[in-house]
Amino acid sequence: MDYLSENVYINAGFQHLCESVFARLCQIVGTSVQVAIRRETMDIREMVDTRVADNDDVIGMESGSRREGFRLKGSDIDYMFWLNNHRVIFDMSQSEHYYKENKTLILSDSSESPPGFTLLELLTPTTDSEVQSARVPMNDRLQISSSLFKQQAQSHYFPGSITHGPCESGEVGGLQYDLACCFACDFWPQSASYWINRCHSWPDMEVIHEIVRNGCHFVPIGHPQGLHEHEEWRISFSLTEHKLVRSMNHCQFLTYGLLKIFLKEVIDEQSEETNKLLCSYHMKTVIFWVIQQNAVPLWCPQNLLAGFWVCFKLLLKWVYEGVCPNFFIPENNLFQSKVHGSAQKKLFLQLHGLYEKGLVCLLQSPSIKSYISDVLYNPRLSICTSEDKMISECDHDKELFNEIYWNTPYSPKNIDHCIKYLHTIELMIGEPLTQYQVLMLQRSTANILQSTAFTLHNMYTNTGLNKQMYIADRMSCHMLKLTAKFGCISDMMYIAMFYCKTFRFREALYITEMIKVKLEQPGLMYKRHVDPQRYTEAVGGQSWSTKIRQAVANDIKLNNYTCYINELKPEQQSVSNLFRIPLSVSLYFVEFLCYRHIDTTLAQTALEKLQVLVQHDEGQYVLDVLRDISWEILGICQQMTGNHQAALYSYQQSLTQFPFHKIQNVTQMRIQDLHIT
Repeated sequence: MDYLSENVYINAGFQHLCESVFARLCQIVGTSVQVAIRRETMDIREMVDTRVADNDDVIGMESGSRREGFRLKGSDIDYMFWLNNHRVIFDMSQSEHYYKENKTLILSDSSESPPGFTLLELLTPTTDSEVQSARVPMNDRLQISSSLFKQQAQSHYFPGSITHGPCESGEVGGLQYDLACCFACDFWPQSASYWINRCHSWPDMEVIHEIVRNGCHFVPIGHPQGLHEHEEWRISFSLTEHKLVRSMNHCQFLTYGLLKIFLKEVIDEQSEETNKLLCSYHMKTVIFWVIQQNAVPLWCPQNLLAGFWVCFKLLLKWVYEGVCPNFFIPENNLFQSKVHGSAQKKLFLQLHGLYEKGLVCLLQSPSIKSYISDVLYNPRLSICTSEDKMISECDHDKELFNEIYWNTPYSPKNIDHCIKYLHTIELMIGEPLTQYQVLMLQRSTANILQSTAFTLHNMYTNTGLNKQMYIADRMSCHMLKLTAKFGCISDMMYIAMFYCKTFRFREALYITEMIKVKLEQPGLMYKRHVDPQRYTEAVGGQSWSTKIRQAVANDIKLNNYTCYINELKPEQQSVSNLFRIPLSVSLYFVEFLCYRHIDTTLAQTALEKLQVLVQHDEGQYVLDVLRDISWEILGICQQMTGNHQAALYSYQQSLTQFPFHKIQNVTQMRIQDLHIT
């Protein structure tokens, strides 16, 4: 074999290897379609939340890897929260952009802080107790102490949460979370102005303008070597980073995913001494620099591993030098307080050992190994790189419907708030939307209409205004029936709850029977539980609207600002966010409540079915995080029948579950009532 043909053969083999890893990463990280679904559904959620928010509301934004489109096992859920009526400015001239009567202004002063960090001076009065408690005098000015603010802002909402950097961290339902309370700024920091001039080839000007227009955030953590570590704040570019990841092509995004996998499965597994010296943010920084510097001429499936290797070599260089330059403020060395001294030397030797092995080092990754070795042992192995053929129709739908469900947690506070939500959605319908965003808005509309229906009814209950009650009742029924026409199977449950609440028990039971028939369909997709073959046979090839109506069901979400079931009112009033009940639990609960007025024998049957479900379900219909409310509902039903001993046991079981709904105080009150009666 001559030199030329040998190189062609080697090159062809390398491309084949890259294609195999590309196909595997599409399975782990997601195809471009799956990633688009995740991002675009979340876009709608944040757009609605932002446009509906009042000046004195707290704004929330998901950040980190999930917001970027990853769903890797073990990934954190990252959220940032900030006060909508507080804004940071960089100079006094920027204060002219705000009406000072309803905005608290904060001045950034980085003159005494390391690059990427700053002090925050409170310029105008604040009514927020957490900000007030964090004020400290310094140089004749009132500074907001990051450490004090972090102490005040941390809610410890779930048990076991700890402080981790600027965040409150913990675990719920097997998922790690990081919550960071911060401040927002509508301006781009001067210290990152050179970044704009550096963007010659990536990202494009439209993305740059959008990034600069959106400003930045400030998270409560100081530089460990700064003069004012406990008062300083770090400039956060989380929103910018999300925009940059969105501007990657799919091969670049998968390379970023491969770096994260390589860090977790190879680098962190080699040595306990160097474990966790590097983090996912370092991997993100590496690929940002590599893309912007055009270090890889072509990002495509056939060249994926070449892109990975360039990133790995840059990381190795940074560890050798002990310098990881922040992508926006290069003077901010991300290694400065972590990768230095003996730890730096050990990490370099570890990475250099992997470097000497070449791409073979990827064989140490359990997730990737077989997809490399299979091609090495069988160079003629057929590899499919067509994303359309990588994911089945059922898996595609499962991704879409699941993301839509999780991204519609709206809770209007009152009827005016409901109207504001509906008006916002109405305006968004006229905007350019993707097919996934249209479905997301459809689901959002159903969610808001359901809240509106119950809120409207509750407004006129016991007012004595019969005509208004009649009109409100008709409107509420119409809204709930409308949502059932374009919503999923679960949406019928809201009609049943409304009929139960308004004493139309037989009508409610008629609806629950219809729901049970639909839930017994072999092709049902309940959350992520589905038989792919039967689902495809039932609704394959049909429109998403048809699939949602005929074959999709989920848990029930209740807006905690309005009452759906009178017997659950104390629990709902104690919850500070959305209330979730397993669909089957709510179904048997409503049946029990209705049958008590019609047939006590059938009421007992419904209670027995509820008891079997709560006691013996292993996560298919009742998620672990929803077991607190499920046991609570069972106890309520048992108490209503006079079986106080069984009710006591159920309430005690509710108290031992993960306190997802924070109903422990109500449960204790119910236990006290049992002892009194």
